[in-house]
Amino acid sequence: MSKVRENAAELLAENLRDGMTLAVGGFGLSGIPRDLIEAVRGSGVTGLTVVSNNMGVDGKGLGILLENHQVKKVLASYVGENKLFARQYLDGELEVEFNPQGTLAERLRAGGAGIPAFYTRTGVGTLVAEGKPHAEFDGETYVQERGIVADIALVHAHTGDTDGNLVYRYTARNFNPIVATAGRVTFAEVENLVQVGEIHPDHVVTPGVFVQHVARYSGAPKDIEQRTVRPRPVAVGQSQQNGGQA
Repeated sequence: MSKVRENAAELLAENLRDGMTLAVGGFGLSGIPRDLIEAVRGSGVTGLTVVSNNMGVDGKGLGILLENHQVKKVLASYVGENKLFARQYLDGELEVEFNPQGTLAERLRAGGAGIPAFYTRTGVGTLVAEGKPHAEFDGETYVQERGIVADIALVHAHTGDTDGNLVYRYTARNFNPIVATAGRVTFAEVENLVQVGEIHPDHVVTPGVFVQHVARYSGAPKDIEQRTVRPRPVAVGQSQQNGGQA
């Protein structure tokens, strides 16, 4: 049976509840499920716990949920691009649980694999490890981290078929694959929707068994978090044509 949803925003709103935990793919503004994030904002749910590498920027990406005061707690590894995030945190409106980036990724992967907890050396002796169980392995101290399972996962993929098999493109293959596995219910927005069999089995990154709902991406322009411009090097031949002037 096809998993394609013509009105994913409406279906997502029906599944959302106050106080839920959402895992969201993307890195900054790269590879984020933009349409689905906007659908969460439109639903009006509040008290959300959001698990994501970061919270976008002011007014874009997950930042729009902060603007709408829908987020209660954030599990992230970096939040330095969002001034509103800092203000809400300092004002006591937002609870934050920082994770080393690799630890956050592994917590999501573990949750998707059915692993309740694991041990890592990362963070031992720092604030990250305070209050967590420790154990010694081969003469080294490790801290226990819990796997993350979200109520709903939201991801963006370049190509997906009607059965939910997903392929990611370039930088979007960051947190999206592990987020897709970590949700009890996973919504995927895809840029190119194809029929079952059109994706070569060797190219599938996220098997459809992890995805319950698929929607076609609206095609809205993708934002760039930081645009950096520098002079383009002039080729030798081009320099000679210009009389040696750069």
